[in-house]
Amino acid sequence: MKRLVLFLCYFSAQLSAAELHGKVVRVADGDTITVLSSNNERHKIRLLGIDAPEIKQVHGQRARQHLSDLVNGRKLTIIWQRRDKYRRIIGKPLLDGRDVGLAQIEAGHAWHYKQYQGQQLHADRAIYAASEERARAARLGLWNDPNPIPPWDFRRRYTPPVQKTRIKSR
Repeated sequence: MKRLVLFLCYFSAQLSAAELHGKVVRVADGDTITVLSSNNERHKIRLLGIDAPEIKQVHGQRARQHLSDLVNGRKLTIIWQRRDKYRRIIGKPLLDGRDVGLAQIEAGHAWHYKQYQGQQLHADRAIYAASEERARAARLGLWNDPNPIPPWDFRRRYTPPVQKTRIKSR
């Protein structure tokens, strides 16, 4: 029974996934790209399952450059199910069938974003986690730094809080 439930969860996740095809026209950072679809619509894509260093963070420029070298100007297929609060598509980009987010992790240019791993397929979670461990052990990319700061900590420390303003009623 448990296997049947797992199979149905996996199958239903696959059925509800959408595909977007397009050419990468911009690489914002190590985990965000812009894709131009065949009908000339721009779509901002946040790579599912990874978090790369911020641009102003140590290794941020190298993470973006690696992603740019992989995908800029190339046609991708994006498998996705939802958008985030910024209206970006959260998806898994594939270049000729190769998982681009996984390539970032394998090269040591991103963390497996475990906070959101529940949005990934179970098999992808395991592969991403194992790939991060291999990159760490080999001291690839950001793992060459003895104490790399995860981007979620960097954002919390260095992003000023948003000021809320009250509107006075008359």
